[in-house]
Amino acid sequence: MEYISELKKKILSRDKSEPEFIQATSEVLDSLSLVLNDHPEYIKSGVVERLIEPERQIIFRVPWVDDAGIVRVNRGYRVEFNSAIGPYKGGLRFHSSVNLGIIKFLGFEQVFKNALTGLPMGGGKGGSDFDPHGKSDGEIMRFCQSFMSELYRHIGQFKDVPAGDIGVGAREIGFLFGQYKRLANEYSGVLTGKGLSYGGSLLRTEATGYGLLYFLKAMCDDHGFDLKDRIAIISGSGNVAIYAAYKAKELGLRVVAMSDSSGYIYDPQGLDIDLIKEIKEVKRERIKTYLDTYKDVQYHEGSKDIWKIKCDVALPCATQNEMDLEDAKELVLNGVKAVCEGANMPLSNEAANYLVRSRVLYGPAKAANAGGVAVSGLEMSQNSLRLSWDKDEVDLKLQSIMNNIYQNVSKTAQKYGDGDNLIIGANIAGFLKVAEAMRLQGVV
Repeated sequence: MEYISELKKKILSRDKSEPEFIQATSEVLDSLSLVLNDHPEYIKSGVVERLIEPERQIIFRVPWVDDAGIVRVNRGYRVEFNSAIGPYKGGLRFHSSVNLGIIKFLGFEQVFKNALTGLPMGGGKGGSDFDPHGKSDGEIMRFCQSFMSELYRHIGQFKDVPAGDIGVGAREIGFLFGQYKRLANEYSGVLTGKGLSYGGSLLRTEATGYGLLYFLKAMCDDHGFDLKDRIAIISGSGNVAIYAAYKAKELGLRVVAMSDSSGYIYDPQGLDIDLIKEIKEVKRERIKTYLDTYKDVQYHEGSKDIWKIKCDVALPCATQNEMDLEDAKELVLNGVKAVCEGANMPLSNEAANYLVRSRVLYGPAKAANAGGVAVSGLEMSQNSLRLSWDKDEVDLKLQSIMNNIYQNVSKTAQKYGDGDNLIIGANIAGFLKVAEAMRLQGVV
């Protein structure tokens, strides 16, 4: 479609220094050519041109003092991408790799992901090139307070509600919330992922990993593929990966490999997830420490080769573009049946399309890992109502949301092409909801 081709050329020219953003928008635009012929009103009203441009991009310096008394300076970001269906919603990422292009790609993906949950949330993302690893609690607190000293003027429970992401867990959210409360002189649900003692939701910590497995189960059940006694590999060992592993074991899968940025561990008998959780969340050490307890387990430097392990289910939960075309070919050659994305855009477009062509059951991130933001939305609801739902109630709502997401993207894929191509289904289903809201609100 010439219209789509011209938009892609415009992005390549304008945003050539932002490869992740180009990749994310290219995947969505390729899907939209199937739907725009039926909806010329979206072309006429400039919906797509507006959708690929953030409503607001905020960049600011973050000065802070380390434990030695030396002033350090990092860069902070908040990209408020689209508010057509609700206040901006999306996490904050603290990692040395963070730049504007990564925040834009994450914010763009968040628009579609949030729309798929069925909850009234727009899309946004933020963060900093600050890396919490190796920093003291005092240094992290001072950084978070400085970061929020600028961010607080741009956010609010009816405007923009950040959450956590890579490098931003319960500790960081606590420091950020405390500083917001101090500066804004109000107590509101302006951040999600808060501690249970000050307005957080039960199951928020587990939500992305649990939701990933609920989506996987819905997809596999729909295709008659039983997960019990199947072999799974999970990249990463952060929050998403750990709770995905717990839920995988609960559903009868045997998790044989997990990784971090330094390497991966492999035990064909199945890994001790409790120990991995202790290593990563309590001791904050490298996954190689696992061998101190289980000396016969294999450890391999570098995490790339984890995809060479024979498995039935692969769950990439580490970071963007961790799996390329050759990795996807290796998985198919070894008989993988299902791949679900726990991280944001962990597969290259070529790898994802190869899995779909190979008839592997494939759950794209904007559908499969929406459980975290779904429970964030439920936390927002609880904060607004001044209520706290019990864990079982939140879990039932999460299961319902993830099942509905699967049904929605599957039916949309069937309507616009291939019923098993959930990339198309997720992109179009999310687009239609946001696009119609944008059209009805006029040119804003």
